[in-house]
Amino acid sequence: MEETKEISTNTLRTWLEAGKEINILDIRPIQERAEWFIPGSIYFNAYEKLKANNPDALHGLHLDKSVPVVTICGGGKTSLIAAGLLNEQGFEAYSLKGGMKGWSLSWNTAKLSFTEFELIQFRRTGKGCLSYLIVSNGEAIIVDASLPIEAYLETVQQHNLSLKYGIETHIHADHLSRARQLAESSQANLYLPVPNKVSFEFNPVDEDTAFQIGNISIKAIRTPGHTLESTSYLIDNKVLLTGDTLFINGVGRPDLKSNNEEAKQKSKMLYLSLKKFLTLEDNIIVLPAHTSQPVDFDNTPIQATIGSIRNNVTMVQLKEEEFISTLLERIPPAPANYLSIVEKNIKGDFSDINPVDLEAGANRCAVT
Repeated sequence: MEETKEISTNTLRTWLEAGKEINILDIRPIQERAEWFIPGSIYFNAYEKLKANNPDALHGLHLDKSVPVVTICGGGKTSLIAAGLLNEQGFEAYSLKGGMKGWSLSWNTAKLSFTEFELIQFRRTGKGCLSYLIVSNGEAIIVDASLPIEAYLETVQQHNLSLKYGIETHIHADHLSRARQLAESSQANLYLPVPNKVSFEFNPVDEDTAFQIGNISIKAIRTPGHTLESTSYLIDNKVLLTGDTLFINGVGRPDLKSNNEEAKQKSKMLYLSLKKFLTLEDNIIVLPAHTSQPVDFDNTPIQATIGSIRNNVTMVQLKEEEFISTLLERIPPAPANYLSIVEKNIKGDFSDINPVDLEAGANRCAVT
């Protein structure tokens, strides 16, 4: 029997970016599908039958045989069985190597253009992590690097940019920060918000910090609440990078690495930080560090405006006491491995781990 073909995450990403006609068949247990999935994928409940090697596991699945199929599961093993059955039925079928764990590092981009600068939003489509390359007059700054650094450096080199700074909005708990690696590989200056517990050298970002690149200024705004060091960045008074303080449909969670009383105190801080945002002009664009949904390959930035958030995000409309009680009631389950991820980000050394294993799963940063 012909060996079942596998494709890599990069191949599938390239196909989706190019708009290739394919059917992505998700055969995981439904609870895993509910946690995170590939945009546009088709779900078919066959996992247990496939695990039992039932030859009729895909009975009732109706797909066009002229369209290639990519099967996916959690780790890339059960999807091999599904792809094998489809090949026997006359499909051109492939299994996604590494499954959704491997897909965790897949990414795409979207661009925003302004008179004095451009901004590229890098999106980890499975995890919903968002990072940013800001460019003005040949100079660049990268914020919240969450991808392997080659993704950013390739873009920097392609456009012949001078990367001046690598900065963060806070210590992340759902993905490994690549800011230190990025700075070391490019001679960029590493800046992190304070107070900060990392065990390596960095330049501090405080309420007086402003970054100059090309023709623009990027001003730091202290916005504690999600974490004590959380900081946002106002770019040329047009764009606001809010980290995990504010999302386009919700606000940050205050509870990670905190007991109940600490979470309550951080909720108060978060309330005051959000009030700072609401004093800004309505047309300022908000770009967060995460999104709660898998990111489509549509070249459309994930964004909102201060005005639309003011009108549409219920949490920011509440008075302080109600905000705190509602926030604490709605906190989602903690992200997988978050304590280990925070520990690694504080240490700044990932040489002894497999990032794919540690980072697998969706983010759970927002309270809506």
